[in-house]
Amino acid sequence: MPNRNSASRMIDSSDDTLGGRLSTARDAAGISLVDLSNRLGVRKESLLNWEADRCEPRPSRLIDLAGILGVSPVWLITGHGYGPLEETDELPLEALQVQLRRLNDAHQECGRLIRQISQQIERYEDRQNGKRGLSDLDGPVIGRA
Repeated sequence: MPNRNSASRMIDSSDDTLGGRLSTARDAAGISLVDLSNRLGVRKESLLNWEADRCEPRPSRLIDLAGILGVSPVWLITGHGYGPLEETDELPLEALQVQLRRLNDAHQECGRLIRQISQQIERYEDRQNGKRGLSDLDGPVIGRA
């Protein structure tokens, strides 16, 4: 893991407000609004309002946010301190866990869809084979050459 003091930090024009820094940190951590709102126990609309600077989270929520997003609370409030790491493969543990859950969910959904499509193909093939089988048993039709 790189030393936090030597790692370069993301600097963006949206970092000039608490909402901008919150949005930047969430994006850098790879956490969706829904995942973060569930983790904090707040509505998604509240997070959107915080990111749009329409209102601010309570201090206790700021500390929770900082921990989940892997930044310092001071950085969220002022822009000084430890912000999200730039261009690194190392994400906070919480972000990695969220990504792993998403991948597992996607994997399970793919498996479900594969099974569903395979069953549909089998049904179509059974119907096609059934139609061919019946016509073979009918024998020659009068009037056909």
